[in-house]
Amino acid sequence: MAPRYKWRVIILIRPYTASDWPAVWAIIRPIFHAGKTYAFSNITEIQAEDFWVRNVSATFVAVDENDCVLGSYYIKPNQPLLGAHICNAAYVVDESQRGKGVASRMCEHSQEAASRQGFLAMQFNFVVSTNTGAVRLWEKLGFAIVDKIPEAFQSAGGCVDAFIMHKQLQAIES
Repeated sequence: MAPRYKWRVIILIRPYTASDWPAVWAIIRPIFHAGKTYAFSNITEIQAEDFWVRNVSATFVAVDENDCVLGSYYIKPNQPLLGAHICNAAYVVDESQRGKGVASRMCEHSQEAASRQGFLAMQFNFVVSTNTGAVRLWEKLGFAIVDKIPEAFQSAGGCVDAFIMHKQLQAIES
């Protein structure tokens, strides 16, 4: 019997730079415009860049060994002022790179980055219930569904629920 090898992509996470935008937009555009997992089906490139890069605490990209962008994520305070100790994050992975551990690696990295920024917890405000792969992954990585928003997302097949998911973060000692 021949040994079984699982091909793995090398995934490096680094801070986003402005030169990454064309590659990030190429990933975000079809995901957002599909209207299946994000509530931004008609978002413009300028609006997407504001949302993903300018109005956040930090944006990162996952790249391969050739610095090709595989995915991206951002971190930002979930609420201002007295709610700013909990962060929010969002992730996108290039369709051709799904199933290779990119989202897992970015989520793990985002928790470390959020802890370094002083956030005490991470919350996903709007995980579409039909995005079962994401729900499974976030639960595997320690997030819990803390509430359900009934019929919150207008999918092509009708309104579906969205979940609020939450996880306490581990403090990182300096």
